[in-house]
Amino acid sequence: MKKVFALLIGLFLLPLSVNAADFKEGTHYDVIKQTATEKPEVLEFFSFYCPHCFKFEPLMKTLQSELPADVTVKKNHVNFLGGNMGPEVTKAFAAADLLDVKEEVTSIIFDHIHTQRKPINGEKDILAIFEKAGVSEDEAKGALASFPVNGLASQMKRNTENFKVRGVPTLIVNGKYKVNTGSVRSTAEFVELVTFLTKKTD
Repeated sequence: MKKVFALLIGLFLLPLSVNAADFKEGTHYDVIKQTATEKPEVLEFFSFYCPHCFKFEPLMKTLQSELPADVTVKKNHVNFLGGNMGPEVTKAFAAADLLDVKEEVTSIIFDHIHTQRKPINGEKDILAIFEKAGVSEDEAKGALASFPVNGLASQMKRNTENFKVRGVPTLIVNGKYKVNTGSVRSTAEFVELVTFLTKKTD
């Protein structure tokens, strides 16, 4: 985890220009599946309880702004951090997606945990977070208990298991390539590597 933190600091400090890199399997990325998704996508596994994921957010926003328009960027919350609240916060993230307040809720939860240093202890705290995002208590409760939200939360759990994700942040591109973030030296090289992988299918 110390290596990841050092990488994040380096990515923000180094300039945004970089020469075209010769990205190599086993160094810059690993092939983890035999087949790629039909359409290009970037799947970020993260946890609101992970300080490195919190620091990774600006980098992901830069990446999303630089990627071609046909590339879908998705976030997958994992359950293995946060103790008993891990799965509950995953469900909250799924509900935020359903209610179209994902960006607002993401920002509020990260701020709540890592800036204000406050715990999330149960439904009351989760409902208060949704209220800050402009969602009424009744609407939030309905979403959290809904079949689509439970289905989406279950899918995120299956994704974590299927891709054997053990640490976060982890980036999977096109369902086939895992980005080795420790191999890149700047924000620009990170963006270039991910862009390269979105176009790769072999």
